Amino acid sequence: MENPARKKNGDADEPPPSDSEHLLFGGPLRYDMGWSQHSDAFLELNFRAMVTRLPSLLASSFRLAWQADPRAARVVLAAELARGGAQAVSLLAVNNVLGRLMAGGPVEDRLHGALPALVTVAAVMLVAALLRAASTYATGRLEPKVERVATELYLERAAAVELSAIEDDAFHKLLDTAQYGAQSARRMISIATRVVNALISLCAAAGVLTVLHPALLPLLVTMTLPSAWSALTNARRRYESFHTWVQHARAGHLISSLLTEPAAAPEIRVHGVGPFLLRHFRSMSETAEAEQARLARLSARTGLIAAAWTGLATVATYATLGGLLLAGAMALSVAGTAVIAIRTGSASLDTLVLEINSLHEEALFVGDLHRLYVEAAERAIPVGGDPLPERPREIRFENVTFTYPGASSRPALADVTLTVPLGKIVALVGENGSGKTTLVKLLAGLYAPESGRILWDDVDAATADRHQLAERIAMVAQDFKRWPFTARVNVAIGRASAPLTRERVTASVAEAGAEEVVADLPRGLDTLLARGFSGGHELSGGQWQRLGIARAAYRRGTILIVDEPTAALDARAELEVFEKIRALAGTGQTVILITHRLASVRHADLVHVLDQGRLVESGSPDELLATGGVYAELYSLQAEQFAARVPTGEAG
Repeated sequence: MENPARKKNGDADEPPPSDSEHLLFGGPLRYDMGWSQHSDAFLELNFRAMVTRLPSLLASSFRLAWQADPRAARVVLAAELARGGAQAVSLLAVNNVLGRLMAGGPVEDRLHGALPALVTVAAVMLVAALLRAASTYATGRLEPKVERVATELYLERAAAVELSAIEDDAFHKLLDTAQYGAQSARRMISIATRVVNALISLCAAAGVLTVLHPALLPLLVTMTLPSAWSALTNARRRYESFHTWVQHARAGHLISSLLTEPAAAPEIRVHGVGPFLLRHFRSMSETAEAEQARLARLSARTGLIAAAWTGLATVATYATLGGLLLAGAMALSVAGTAVIAIRTGSASLDTLVLEINSLHEEALFVGDLHRLYVEAAERAIPVGGDPLPERPREIRFENVTFTYPGASSRPALADVTLTVPLGKIVALVGENGSGKTTLVKLLAGLYAPESGRILWDDVDAATADRHQLAERIAMVAQDFKRWPFTARVNVAIGRASAPLTRERVTASVAEAGAEEVVADLPRGLDTLLARGFSGGHELSGGQWQRLGIARAAYRRGTILIVDEPTAALDARAELEVFEKIRALAGTGQTVILITHRLASVRHADLVHVLDQGRLVESGSPDELLATGGVYAELYSLQAEQFAARVPTGEAG
């Protein structure tokens, strides 16, 4: 789709999607700018809009600085204000020196008369140097603190949203762009400092020029307008391009990371995937390079036009100054001061325009960060709610239906009504895609049903205190996170808010039957489980699964959800794990077990059989085998795979 903003601005067409985008990712990795919530004024920048927004931009930068380090913020502001005042005093002192030197009389008298002004210039330069040093030091303290504060807020908001937000493409796009906001917030501090300095220097030069001759001030402005137009035009293009291409850039980074990812390394080498990925990385990179070349071409063209305008304005300015001298409307000493003031003012105005443009550009990314704060707050996990029963008897699903966002197929769960009695072992069985994992995610509060209710006795989970609900749940997912930390932390992260004690970790490892796993580690529980770091160690799938169960035991939730707990275990280890799970249920803990191995659920108190998102059977294992339904059919199919077969011999 052609970008309307690009077409309207007359820019050259962006590079077409590469074959790699279609093959690897199913289509173009471009974002239409129509998603953006920024107003058109943010993209169609102009000098008036820039000046109008300057106070709010400076105020935003100062708020960031004040939040990070109030003392350093005060030092920067005071130092820059003082530096501007020193420059005005310096210009006036230079004018005095020139007036004295060009006056009549002996040279000695003229030098003696100019001496106080020269001393003033020297003193002002010394003071300005000290002020610059103070500002540089305070800015250096502020920048990393501002980036840390902004990053912490970004991560805090991102970690607090609902799971559905993280899985939403539009919200993830916002996460992609907003992550650059913290770096932009850091850069805004030094840019804002330079803006304040240039603004005060410009005011000083403009004030001196106005005193010398009013006609010189508008000429000074005219000299700088072309560079302002050039900078703002290029800023608009860069920002628009960034947002359009951010997903493409993420895809390119993904391909490059796959080449060095430990999990992909064996298949890359055995299947020879390296050249394939390299070829597509090159293709993606060349497409991105074409976009950068397009921006560079447009930037060069814009710069040439601006340079031509600036040259004409400069000739007009100095021609006017010469005309004033020839007409006798200006003394030679005043003209000399005017030349210095024009050069100083022009440099300050150039700096001011460029820095305000940079400030504006960075503020757009900080704006993305603030927009994330707002949207994340709207999609955050609710705080507070109805208290859950202290000792609930059961959890009831009443006509629960749920469809994953963006899914065009049938619902993952459709009108499901079932009961989970607490203090029992409840098994959820069914073929792949039957809705088992979705059901436990709803039970854990990770999703909300689109219709129906989930009741803890008589308390609706939709209005319950989500923090309380999460506190009751411990989960060992089939794809649980293998944290790149020590074994001790991988266990204790099950309840990171609890004090980390040796006794609790040891007991949890024992409950999971993971003592042998820990004993085989080079440094025991203090072994780093990340092969890519010095001293790092890797576990097998089965060892990780035991450690995952130890993590759930450490959490000590009243409801333990175990999704395919024995998928990576051998027969003996599988038997041991199920014995541990039954032992947990014996202490009064509720165990919700998801497994394809139906022989493993023979000790379950209750089995719910799901098929294509619907509940088709419920009962004890013996009852379900006796009825001869779906459970009995699946059980028989698995039993046949392990049944002894008698050879029939060969014919003939």
